[in-house]
Parts: sequence; structure tokens; C-alpha cells
Amino acid sequence: MVIAEVDASAQKVNALAAQSQACLHNFLHVRRQTLALVAPLSPEDMVVQSMPDASPTKWHLAHTSWFFEAFILKPFKADFCWFNTAYNHLFNSYYESVGPRHARPYRGMLTRPSLEEVKQYRTYIDDAVQTLVRTVQCETQLQQIMALMTLGIHHEMQHQELISTDILHLLWHNPLRPTIYPCNSSSTQTTSNLTPLRMIDFDGGIVSVGQNLNADNFSYDCEGPAHNTLLQPYRLSNRLITNEEWLAFIADGGYSNSLLWLSDGWATVQKHQWQAPLYWLEHDGAWQQYGLDGLQPLLNSAPVCHVSYYEADAFARWAGKRLPLEHEWEVAAQRQAIEGNFLEDNAFRPQPSDSKVMTQLFGNVWQWTQSPFSPYPGFNAQAGALGEYNGKFMNNQYVLRGGSCVTPKQQLRTSYRNFFYPHHRWQFSGLRLAEYQ
Repeated sequence: MVIAEVDASAQKVNALAAQSQACLHNFLHVRRQTLALVAPLSPEDMVVQSMPDASPTKWHLAHTSWFFEAFILKPFKADFCWFNTAYNHLFNSYYESVGPRHARPYRGMLTRPSLEEVKQYRTYIDDAVQTLVRTVQCETQLQQIMALMTLGIHHEMQHQELISTDILHLLWHNPLRPTIYPCNSSSTQTTSNLTPLRMIDFDGGIVSVGQNLNADNFSYDCEGPAHNTLLQPYRLSNRLITNEEWLAFIADGGYSNSLLWLSDGWATVQKHQWQAPLYWLEHDGAWQQYGLDGLQPLLNSAPVCHVSYYEADAFARWAGKRLPLEHEWEVAAQRQAIEGNFLEDNAFRPQPSDSKVMTQLFGNVWQWTQSPFSPYPGFNAQAGALGEYNGKFMNNQYVLRGGSCVTPKQQLRTSYRNFFYPHHRWQFSGLRLAEYQ
């Protein structure tokens, strides 16, 4: 009996050690992935801020390090010494309960610390996290640290995506239209080769959605609790809406027909004089699209991207359809593997689909839904400062699903809820259509 108990205890210790090593491996992998992503950028690229909603790359590099420092190293490492106490002010994003912070619209003014100092900061944090995980003795503490590390890893993957979208928006304002990453697209043809658009039936009924927080499968607090909801029988389009279909919307006066638009959307179109998706340019009657791989001819069969909720909703009305509810999308995605065009594929722009079944649920572009970002029944934000991560943003924003071509694949789940304001379109956002049966 005693021997059995000793064996069970040893197995538990060994399992925990294996888990901690796997967590460290993932931590270092994601941290290196961030540095590889920014390697083609110049120091000048990394300091400039193109708008208040975006942040400089250098700030992203520092903030993701501060996250591990503030929420893991400071609470759990007794002898921890801050790399620079001023960084707690400079690189806190929106955690009011942590303390005052540098105003977001002025992050581009932070020419100091230098990029080299920020890289030293990252190395300092990487070393300190590894030391902590390898030396902590308390089993409960180690489990708490690993849970926070997993959150920090997913947080950094979110910022890898933000680095991509923010640097694209910045370089869009450069008349040189520079190329950051070489084109690795699966297709460069501009001619139409579309999979026919058709609507696929779903039964609806009482369905289970969302995900409970647990140690085995990471999710953000806003993805739960898992619960039942009622869906009416519905249909979803078998693929995403393409550039060619958006060109038809433009040609039919989509941006000038007020009857297609929500009131706030129409006001936004008029204010900003939108006539096409962001990053589109028309030259001598031909459309081009700027991306991280430079200015390229518009690929007609690729999914349209960089459209706002207002534009997606107007297109759906023009097509005689609507945008999906987020749980209509989730139920469809539960039947699919998480496959698609992600950050790791290095294409850096949406790619066409040649499938004739339900496809493109993951990757390529985030898909707008008509669902507001609001709490699920029984939702409770995490205790403490990390409760500010999602819960306080549950107003005036809409849910997007599925990830994009600059989303790390590891970040995605069928329950993952992204959210943005309806006028935002610098993200890789597009749409698929829905209707009731």
C-alpha cells in the first residue's frame, strides 16, 4: 500500500515536471516567433505609431515582456528585481488596477528606451521566467505559474497578430509601398476561379457553445461558461465572400446606396469617403491591394478583407442575406478541423479556396458576426487585475470568429471570440453570409 502511494506520488511529480518543461518550451518558442516576425523591420519601422488604435512594434515587444514581469515574476519570485521600474508605467496597456500608464495615443513618442534596450529587457524576462519555473518548489505555485504562463503565451500570440496589422497600417502611409515579407501566396492569378457560392443547411435547435475554464484546454474567460442556446434552422455560405464579389458590390453602387447601410455605418462612409476596402488602390482601371508582401494585383478569387462591420453588413443586405450569429458560426466550426491559412504559412494575405464544401472557417480573414461582444450566462471575470483582460470591453463591439492569415494557429479554438468596434477595418476582417431557412 505504501509502495503504491509512493509510486503514485512519483508519477504525479514526474507528470508535473513534464508539464512545466512543455510549458517552458512553448514559452520560448512563441518568444522566438515574435522576434522572427519583426526581424525584417528596421528600427525606424518599430518606433512609429500610425494612429491611436495601433501601437509601435517596439512597444509590443516591451509590453509582452512586461506582462510576464507584472503578473508572474513580481508575484512569485521573492528576490525578483525589476529590469527598470519606469517600464511599469511605459508598457502597461490598460490595466487600471496595476497603476498609471503612458497614454495609448502617444506610444509612438517613446523613442527611449531604445530598441536594443527593449531586446535586452526581453532577454532578461526570458531568463527570469526560466529560472523561476525550474526552481519553484511548491506544487500549487508551479501550477499557478504555468496557468499564468499559458495566458501570457496566448497574450503574446495576440500581439504577434497586432504587430502584423499595425505595421501594415503604418507602411500603408508610406508612398514607397514597401515590401516587408516576400510573397509566399499559393496563387498570384487575378482571373476568376471561384468555387460557386452556395448555402449549407444547419438544423438549429438547442446547442452547446462556449468553453469552461480548465487546466487541460486553455481559453479566455470571455469564452465561457459553456452553455446551451437556441438557434433557429439556418444556412451559412460554403465559403468566404471574395474580392470579385466585392467588386460587383462596388460596381452596383454599394458605397453610395444609403438603403443598404445602418445609420452609423452610412455616417461613417460619408465622413471618411469610403469607396472600397482599406488597402485597395485603383490605377488605370485595375485594382491593386497593398499587403505585407507589397502592392500586388487584386486577386479576385481571394477572400475580401479589411472591411468594417458596417461594410460587411451592407454587403450582406445587398446580397439578400445577413451576417451569421456567432453561435451559428461556432456550431458549424465544431464539425471542422482547425485548418487554413495562418501566420505560420507566411502568405500574409488571404488565399482562395478550391473546395466545394464548407470551407475557410479558420484562417485567411476574421469573419464578422452580427453578435455583440457581451457576457455569456454565468460569466465571471477573473479575480484581480487580469479580470480587466476581456470583461470591461463588453460593450459597443462585435464578435469576429475564425482567425486570419496573420493569426498563429495555436491561438485558435472553435470558442475563440475576437471583438472590434464596427468601424474598425485595419484588421484582416471579412465575411461569410447567413440566412434563416
